[in-house]
Amino acid sequence: MKDRFSGHASGYAAFRPTYPADLYDFIFAQVKNKRTAWDCGTGNGQVARDLAPHFKEVFATDSSVNQIKNAPAASNIYYSVSHAEKTSFPESTFDLITVGQAIHWFNIPEFYEEVMRTSKPKAILAVWGYGLLHISPPLNEMIADFYENIIGPYWDTERKLVDDHYSTIPFPFEEFHTPEFRFSFEWTIDELEGYITTWSSVQKYIQANDINPVESLINRIKPFWLAEKVLVKFPLFLRCGVVK
Repeated sequence: MKDRFSGHASGYAAFRPTYPADLYDFIFAQVKNKRTAWDCGTGNGQVARDLAPHFKEVFATDSSVNQIKNAPAASNIYYSVSHAEKTSFPESTFDLITVGQAIHWFNIPEFYEEVMRTSKPKAILAVWGYGLLHISPPLNEMIADFYENIIGPYWDTERKLVDDHYSTIPFPFEEFHTPEFRFSFEWTIDELEGYITTWSSVQKYIQANDINPVESLINRIKPFWLAEKVLVKFPLFLRCGVVK
């Protein structure tokens, strides 16, 4: 798994959007026993934090030490540094396995083997992500141009799976039909800038060119930012099913 986030883990923790309650409500409704969950590719631990009130034990793994260091603590969350495809968990451990905005970085067939090994009978796998944000027509055009033409060459090939809303990844499980989800936030322009700066492609651009391209984008956006806080929307997509 590529590590695109260790170098800016604190910014990732500060600016990454959190997921809506209706997403979790749908997932939890599919889970019969809420004893043990594994959040794989936990990053800054935002999903693990949301699982913790609903499960007796939550195990959260990530390949990045720095990401784990920025994750929130809870008495029933057990963080560890581990690759998605090979863990030390015993067989038949988990009632739910979650992956939020991370599976595109995995070796997916090998990860699925680990899912099969560590899942209890009738366990649920829930994999989700979110696409490019939307604000208003003029801002959407500026951000889309930035996304495609300025930093487009710096996206890893795995980003295409996100652009396709995970529809092209294999999912060899008993899949549920899932509703459409959206989530939104009222952000200041500084929060928008902080979020876009966390993009892996932006970090690669900065490393290659020694300049942050987000500063120029924000200067273009400022005349069209008409309030202190503006509504920012994200499309959210979910693949969810029974493992075995």
